Amino acid sequence: MTSDGSHRTEPSTTAGEREMLEGWLDYHRSTLAWKCEGLTEDQLRLTPLQPSALSLMGLVRHMAEVERYWFREIALGEDLPELYSTRDNVDGDFRFTDGDTWAAAERVWQTEVELARQAAANRSLDAVSDAASHHRGEVFSLRWIYTHMIEEYARHNGHADLVREHVDGATGD
Repeated sequence: MTSDGSHRTEPSTTAGEREMLEGWLDYHRSTLAWKCEGLTEDQLRLTPLQPSALSLMGLVRHMAEVERYWFREIALGEDLPELYSTRDNVDGDFRFTDGDTWAAAERVWQTEVELARQAAANRSLDAVSDAASHHRGEVFSLRWIYTHMIEEYARHNGHADLVREHVDGATGD
């Protein structure tokens, strides 16, 4: 079950391309929320896989940055300030102060997910980014961005599985 009490929705096995991509991305977003469910603030901040700085809160903050970067900065060409990481603190998403809270991290992540959905709405999967909109100088189709985001969540959900198991022993797909 996800944090709102609902079950994750399995992606359709027969959907069209866009519905399939959106379904898998939402499934993976829900999986990360599920991995964080039911834990205390302290547990969400734990970094049990030393020397790694991985924590569930850090993964959520990281994915907020990733959502923002790919859907808004790359796909739409928006010039946005950094959320957590900077050139001087490249791992800022995984390094937090006592003032940083789970509630704030989750709120920012959910906001970025909603803004990502809005950025992709009514755009063709063939729509491409402006090469000048970012440091890489490449263009990316919205289809590529969806595929990359699915890969990004799948990889980090594997990390979340390991962290969660070390935090409280909970396992599951």
